[in-house]
Amino acid sequence: MTEIPLEHVHVAPDHDAGSAPAVFVLHGRGADEEDLLPVAESLPDDLHVISLRAPDPLQGGYTWYELDLSGGGLHESQPHAADFRRSLDLIDESVAAATEVYDLDADRIGLLGFSQGAITSLSLLLENPDTYDWVVGLHGYLPDSHADLAPDGIEGKPVFVGAGTGDRVIPDSRSEAAADRLAELGADVTYETYATGHGIGREELADVVAFVEARLA
Repeated sequence: MTEIPLEHVHVAPDHDAGSAPAVFVLHGRGADEEDLLPVAESLPDDLHVISLRAPDPLQGGYTWYELDLSGGGLHESQPHAADFRRSLDLIDESVAAATEVYDLDADRIGLLGFSQGAITSLSLLLENPDTYDWVVGLHGYLPDSHADLAPDGIEGKPVFVGAGTGDRVIPDSRSEAAADRLAELGADVTYETYATGHGIGREELADVVAFVEARLA
């Protein structure tokens, strides 16, 4: 049996009739694969949900990478290059393996990430736009390592970028810059801001659910 490299939680659709669409969920720094399940549970019932755990332990949770703070404080941080590369590769391998193990529809795979998970999701989209049908990146940004990529296949790709106007961890200006860059590349970008800090409020969740429902219609 194919082994999925990353620890994860799998929630099957209510009515599993063969190959079905899926969303891979990527949590934030210091959280785990259970953290975003309440968000995923609000999504349409015909989705497979595969919530992945980041590889490195951190403060009772896990992290996708250490932070490079050489450019300034937390609000200007970048992913540690080697850690980031390893996690991107592990997620790629896990998506491919889970697609086989859980009989996912390879043409209808989405990504949903928060904070570090959003940064990772948006970067994966730019590396492999043909792999993902849509992407939701909440309270994240495009890292310097990926901001200049201009891949074929990004045109028309549905992307939802959410940000908090009171977010002091990842300022909304960084999320807006990511949305602007993806739109410049031709992606079909929805960018929304919310009167929140570094977290997902009810209004943001409702907009995410509506976005995903439209992708599956």
